[in-house]
Amino acid sequence: MAENTGRGNMHYEEIIPKAKNGMGVLSMNVFLIIVGFVGFIWGIVFLENQNNIALGVFMLVVGGVYSFIIGPIIFAGLKVLKPNEALVLTLFGKYYGTLKGEGFFFVNPFVVAVNPAANTVATTTASIEQPLAMAAGVNAQAAARMGKKISLKVMTLSNDKQKINDQLGNPIVIGIVVIWKVVNTTKAVFNVDNYKEFLSIQCDSALRNIVRLYPYDASGNDNEKSLRGSSQEVASKLKEEIQAKVEIAGLEIEEARITHLSYAQEIAAVMLQRQQASAIIDARQMIVEGAVGMVEMALEKLNENNIVQLDEERKAAMVSNLLVVLCGNKDAQPIVNSGSIY
Repeated sequence: MAENTGRGNMHYEEIIPKAKNGMGVLSMNVFLIIVGFVGFIWGIVFLENQNNIALGVFMLVVGGVYSFIIGPIIFAGLKVLKPNEALVLTLFGKYYGTLKGEGFFFVNPFVVAVNPAANTVATTTASIEQPLAMAAGVNAQAAARMGKKISLKVMTLSNDKQKINDQLGNPIVIGIVVIWKVVNTTKAVFNVDNYKEFLSIQCDSALRNIVRLYPYDASGNDNEKSLRGSSQEVASKLKEEIQAKVEIAGLEIEEARITHLSYAQEIAAVMLQRQQASAIIDARQMIVEGAVGMVEMALEKLNENNIVQLDEERKAAMVSNLLVVLCGNKDAQPIVNSGSIY
């Protein structure tokens, strides 16, 4: 059933416990309780009338024991499961099996359902219309309804935003959302203390490890990977990192995505100015390259068509005027020369 890894953890394999139809057991048990109670009453009657003391004692004991002791104990073995729910059962401290599948079941009434994370709710993100406190209350009610049952549904974990230094040492604020589910209930229950808290902590650790490998933004190199420009690659590595860490807890990571990415408040203004300066330089470079090309084309056309003959000084003046007009921030005001250009 289990294999010791030498590190204090056990690799449990899920076992299907012996279970019977709960409705049949319930009907039979109710019927027997009624019969036992009737027998208990007849036993009292026989003892009072002293008609048959031995039969009265027998009916009194058997009817009373079943109606008041055995019958209620059997009720404890009735379990109801909804789709994508499971119960990890132990019998006197030993793993008994994992009950899965929707329906009404009857198992050993002495088994106990185990779920260390029963009262823990994975952190979720509330919508804009839904306050965080309200979302927490809804999640707490959902956890209370689940009881000791383990949900096998796909769930979402959204940890709080973290401040982490990127590859260049710049502090950034980043948040992620992780889509996960339980695939091995025995590992989730027995290998870690609380699999939901375990997942949350491992997500934080993996996020810090991955963010330190990338800068926030590529510094002019198109081949350089960055958090902002290579979000898909970062998310893929983040998923692999988290999956490797939570494998021991029987969890499967479906997807990991970055939901928030920004510079920390203390450097956000400086980085914004840097981005603006970089954008201005790129724009000016494009404007100058275009203006030089237009001036060159204008001179070539004038020479080809012999429209006007200009000496080097006049060409320099023309180039200067064209560059001022083409590279200026404002529209140029034309001045008409009514005299000779010489």
